[in-house]
Amino acid sequence: MTTSIFVNLPVSDLEASKAFYTALGYTINPNFSGETAACVVISETIYAMLLTHHKFSQFTKQPIADTNNSTAAIVALSAESREHADALAAKALEAGGSETYDAQDHGFMYARAFRDLDGHHWEVVWMDAAAAQDGPPES
Repeated sequence: MTTSIFVNLPVSDLEASKAFYTALGYTINPNFSGETAACVVISETIYAMLLTHHKFSQFTKQPIADTNNSTAAIVALSAESREHADALAAKALEAGGSETYDAQDHGFMYARAFRDLDGHHWEVVWMDAAAAQDGPPES
């Protein structure tokens, strides 16, 4: 059995968040979406569950982090190429996201980062195939 990941994210405006993620090229699975939640299909095994604050709070007793002022987690996605990382980051910025930091180019690895409408930190990372298999080159 293949393991899937479901990243659960509290969002303040479900419709705006759905629009943001579809602007990135992802789709919404209507079978797991409704008035309080939406399932964003990132890949065959990766999903972002967008949950209204009320719905999210049903899964935890802790307060919801203010991700506009702090980082609760960094969600990183692999990219096929540097250009793919740049393209996804550009879509995020065009859709209302904000850049977390300037592009990071380490030669064998390239990363772009953005925050979504609710301040959740995402990274898009390309890594050279040899470095992905054998580890980064020695400096």
